Amino acid sequence: MRLAQCSNYHDFRELARRRLPGPIFNYIDGAADDETTYRRNTQAFEDCDLVPNVLTGVAQVDLSVTVMGQKLAMPFYCSPTALQRLFHYEGERAVARAVNKFGTMFGVSSLGTLSLEEIASSFSFPQVYQFYFHKDRGLNKAMIDRAKTAGVKIMMLTVDSITGGNRERDLRTGFSIPLRLTLAGMLQFAVKPRWALNYFTHERFRLPQLEEHVDMGGGATSIGDYFTNMLDPSMSWADVADMVKRWNGKFCLKGIMSVDDAKKAADIGCAGIVVSNHGGRQLDGSRSGFDQLAEIVDAVGDRVDVLVDGGVRRGSHVLKALSVGAKAVGAGRYYLFALAAAGEAGVERALQLMRLELERDMRLMGCTSVSQLSRRNLRFRSSVR
Repeated sequence: MRLAQCSNYHDFRELARRRLPGPIFNYIDGAADDETTYRRNTQAFEDCDLVPNVLTGVAQVDLSVTVMGQKLAMPFYCSPTALQRLFHYEGERAVARAVNKFGTMFGVSSLGTLSLEEIASSFSFPQVYQFYFHKDRGLNKAMIDRAKTAGVKIMMLTVDSITGGNRERDLRTGFSIPLRLTLAGMLQFAVKPRWALNYFTHERFRLPQLEEHVDMGGGATSIGDYFTNMLDPSMSWADVADMVKRWNGKFCLKGIMSVDDAKKAADIGCAGIVVSNHGGRQLDGSRSGFDQLAEIVDAVGDRVDVLVDGGVRRGSHVLKALSVGAKAVGAGRYYLFALAAAGEAGVERALQLMRLELERDMRLMGCTSVSQLSRRNLRFRSSVR
């Protein structure tokens, strides 16, 4: 299979599976416990049907939206994610170049492998900085101040990861940072020499957001250990309110799943929230973001911009979320598999396919702009929501 033969998410996933060592593929592909929520995230979209209108005149389609004060050329964005240089040696740099061509939103993670300063200085798209709340309160303040200095547009605090999810695929392979593999995991690397050649002949793997503060190279610090030992499970709404005030700009909470929490986010001055269960990677058995979206939009949609992620595979999934009331829709695995498959060219193709699907489906829905999408165009198969 070649990149030109990739027509959808499943094709990118398969090409990534062929090119990545097993432990790294499973890090992207895996989720918590029995991975029930991971599967449910996509199934939730499939349990909802679109009801199109016809003969409306759709020669031109406008996909643009405004999210937390930022104009996006399409209502789909690439969620910041960790460790991208493990998936492809260019990592976030490749994603950023592709995103810049499509005028949508992207940024780096606290566990990103490219500095937020390089993204901010090199690209014009709205930059998000996704970060975690550490036990070291000084580190949290330093992260906010650093992002402000760099010119980050939106601060996005992940609030569903105060401890690591039970990702059993990683436990079986010994996936960690730095790599401390089981014998089975080592063998899976041995059969993918091209990955190893690219990884070891390009720039050194780094975590530039953390390297001045956290030593992740001195021992077998796994991702699970990072979440369990370095992040602060005592984080409270008072802590977040203080961070919102310190940032004094567009602040977003990622990982909101209840109406009560959505209201609290609005009360402390957040500009946006992401309805998200972390792609099923944290609490298995959690409700899907799409299933929970309507009641959160109804509760706070007039006070904050409500975004959603989790399980997005198609343009039709994005349209369903927009029809419920989301301002924009994010995805991680959708573009990460494309990155792993072919670097910048892979992400560019994935975004191009998504834009084409969105334009086509908007025409088939009889809508010329995102604002015309509504719940009148949806029917849910399940009577229990």
